[in-house]
Amino acid sequence: MTAPLPGQTPPEIIRNFCIIAHIDHGKSTLADRMLQLTGVVDERSARAQYLDRMDIERERGITIKSQAVRMPWTVPADNEQGADAGTYVLNMIDTPGHVDFTYEVSRSLEACEAAVLLVDAAQGIEAQTLANLYLAMGADLHIIPVLNKIDLPSANPEKYAAEIAGLVGCDPGDVLRVSAKTGMGVESLLNHIVAETPPPVGVADAPARALIFDSVYDTYRGVITYVRVIDGELTHRDRIKMMSTNATHELLELGVISPEQVKAAKIGVGEVGYLITGVKDVRQSRVGDTVTTQHHGASEALGGYKHPNPMVYAGLYPIDGDQFGDLREALEKLQLNDAALTYEPETSGALGFGFRCGFLGLLHMEITRDRLEREFDLDLISTAPNVVYGVLMEDGSEVQVTNPSEFPEGKIAEVREPVVRATILSPSDYIGTIMELCQTKRGTLQGMDYLSEDRVEMRYTLPMGEIVFDFFDQLKSRTKGYASLDYERSGEQAADLVKVDVLLQGEPVDAFSAIIHRDAAYSYGVMMAGKLKELIPRQQFEVPIQAAIGARVIARENIRAIRKDVLAKCYGGDITRKRKLLEKQKAGKKRMKNIGTVEVPPEAFVAALSTTQPSEKTKK
Repeated sequence: MTAPLPGQTPPEIIRNFCIIAHIDHGKSTLADRMLQLTGVVDERSARAQYLDRMDIERERGITIKSQAVRMPWTVPADNEQGADAGTYVLNMIDTPGHVDFTYEVSRSLEACEAAVLLVDAAQGIEAQTLANLYLAMGADLHIIPVLNKIDLPSANPEKYAAEIAGLVGCDPGDVLRVSAKTGMGVESLLNHIVAETPPPVGVADAPARALIFDSVYDTYRGVITYVRVIDGELTHRDRIKMMSTNATHELLELGVISPEQVKAAKIGVGEVGYLITGVKDVRQSRVGDTVTTQHHGASEALGGYKHPNPMVYAGLYPIDGDQFGDLREALEKLQLNDAALTYEPETSGALGFGFRCGFLGLLHMEITRDRLEREFDLDLISTAPNVVYGVLMEDGSEVQVTNPSEFPEGKIAEVREPVVRATILSPSDYIGTIMELCQTKRGTLQGMDYLSEDRVEMRYTLPMGEIVFDFFDQLKSRTKGYASLDYERSGEQAADLVKVDVLLQGEPVDAFSAIIHRDAAYSYGVMMAGKLKELIPRQQFEVPIQAAIGARVIARENIRAIRKDVLAKCYGGDITRKRKLLEKQKAGKKRMKNIGTVEVPPEAFVAALSTTQPSEKTKK
């Protein structure tokens, strides 16, 4: 099937849609079937999860980056969906499903007119399904409800179709049923998309305006920018202008993704494509910016994106100090590809120069570190994750604390911590165990609704600092993997928080400090002291490890000194001779302790800091 060329495609035959769902409900598999049915990927080059390009995505079985692809689709005259016969151009965007990559989803929605809401027929609606549905409704998209995996023996399509119909406001019979794995029902879904998705609206002869919804850095070609054209058209060799920075460039290449890059002479209203200007400076192409032409360009920019606030902060430091410049460059390039990442330089007495980075969640933090180490060949230490606290002093001044080392000394009137509104979906059998977990994490129940006889939605207010560690892992283990979680920031609250310092030989090591609720401070101090005792090698002198709140020590461990056998040369004789040698050794150890410094190997930092946070496997 052949579709009209880019730039010559009338908007009436373009359909822009994305696929949204909870993680592991089959988005990437459905995208694979669509690529095969439309013929843009032949059988020889086909592979599972074709649009998941990164090794990390394929290893973990999750989508991290949304991917856009252009597909031709010919609707037959005798279709049952009521679509007009003819050849159409479908621009599909496959989006991530995990809560930490919600920003990727929100950007994709801005480039579309419809969203395929995909639900697993064996698992039903989960927390991220709801979150993505509300995002799509907020963006005023047409929702196409679809049940996937209907070929599974455990599938219960009737029950879950009724659940979806209650949410979307349609009849259970309107919910489409497909199996992305076998391809059953996918053809009728494509016809349905053509029939139901409104064509893009734009003014073809107006000055060009295109919204940047993603960018990627290529070593040889510079910044590659992905855009959705709203008005006018962009032509090869045009001079274009970025409206937020007023930077101008020549368009060296433009085209569409189908699913590899295909050059074109121009792209017009409603089309999704890529631009290459040869620019190597990654700050020139910001996500959410408007692209127009330099001459006779648009005067009013498009509405960009609401930038997300980082939820979790952690320090990233190169193990080799010489790699600091490489880390800065790597973060610049990664931020181009992942606009939700924020960073600023900081120094640590123990770890040297590094960056304080802001992430949307723990999985986002772990994926970012993985990508930095793999794609840019860096060896990194990451400090324990923490959130931003507001500290109000008794003199009325207020301090923002993103790092425990910034926690102020002196008389503190109040410490405020961020709280989140969490939505937990679970089988009703686990209500008691979920309530118990949330209460131990200082949560407050806001409400509870039954979606069906055996599925419940629970809404909690929880402190952000309590859920950045092991909350998700504990929730999964207590509910045998059935519960799902989604959360969003919802303000601040006052709390009894203290800073726990870890001291080696009386000197605080800022990398191990933490801001913790007073009730949990003792157990954290005992855990860190015990862990460091195992990890730090023995020295020539005794090393005390202490955990302290201010001047009060709450836990202590000692690393015993390595002692040379000074009595080996004594073959008998008076006891006073032996005692004299031992006293001499004792005095030497005391002097050494006064002038000696404790060398903490990088491996100890890595082990202590990585094990204080959960080992995040693929979150499903």
